[in-house]
Amino acid sequence: MQALLQVILPVFLVVAAGYGAAWRNWMTEDAVDGLMKFAQSFAIPMLLFLALMRLDLGQAFDWRLLVSFYGGAISGFVAGLLGARFLFGRDWEDAVAVGFVCLFSNSMLLGVPITERAYGPEALAPNYAIISIHAPLCYLIGITAMEGVRARGAGIGRTAFKALQGMWTNPLVIGIGLGAIVNLGGITLPTVVVDAVELISRAGLPAALFGLGGVLFRYRPEGDLRLIAYATLLSLALHPTITWGLGRFFALEHGPFRSAVLTAGMAPGVNAYLFANMYGRAKRVAASTVLLATGLCVLTAWGWMTVLG
Repeated sequence: MQALLQVILPVFLVVAAGYGAAWRNWMTEDAVDGLMKFAQSFAIPMLLFLALMRLDLGQAFDWRLLVSFYGGAISGFVAGLLGARFLFGRDWEDAVAVGFVCLFSNSMLLGVPITERAYGPEALAPNYAIISIHAPLCYLIGITAMEGVRARGAGIGRTAFKALQGMWTNPLVIGIGLGAIVNLGGITLPTVVVDAVELISRAGLPAALFGLGGVLFRYRPEGDLRLIAYATLLSLALHPTITWGLGRFFALEHGPFRSAVLTAGMAPGVNAYLFANMYGRAKRVAASTVLLATGLCVLTAWGWMTVLG
């Protein structure tokens, strides 16, 4: 109960504050979008830049960590895709969109602040290792699968190339890439520059959490309740359970194991809805799953933290 009150609830109260501000129309949709633009395109990329710049890359990028986390994520994608197609009778394009919902956990906006509050900033190295390839890998899987089932004639290889090409314009990927270059190149930046970047980066997570609440206000649960419940179950239970099993099998050290399981247990990120919206498929399922799973994550994250110790 102490973990719920001291670690998890403060994070979700910030999300709830943003939700309430949008509900009461104290912040317009344009204002929420502007806040999210600042957070996702500037402050959080700078946070990731600093994290990668200071990260011990040789120690953080443990193949066991990445296989454990992404083994669970890809299992969720496959279960979501096949379940939507064969259990719920959705067409293949809808099924890919549902699979993406089960693939893309909110590793940054929920995983990082909850891990930091629970175990301290020194516990975040494995989180940043996971995040560094999260968006590129997930979008590569989702876009390749969607274009494959749409059979537009471009071919999977060309589609995968297009997905990779699009990642290089993603601010999060740019921040991660620049941080890795500075790290590997042994480049020393002027202190005044680092201090300025840190000032902006500190606003990233609070702004993004508040903005996330405003964005979630737009996602009203409607219809498809069984499929929404199925996708929520895969996101909050299957992904972390498989990550747990793989981490134990590979004898992953306790710190990385804890970060992997807790991050795997986060609700789907807003990117899950953005992917569905990009293709115009299963948008209602994606939006409602993001909203429902984010609410339930208050309890499930507490449960995983209790199990992990």
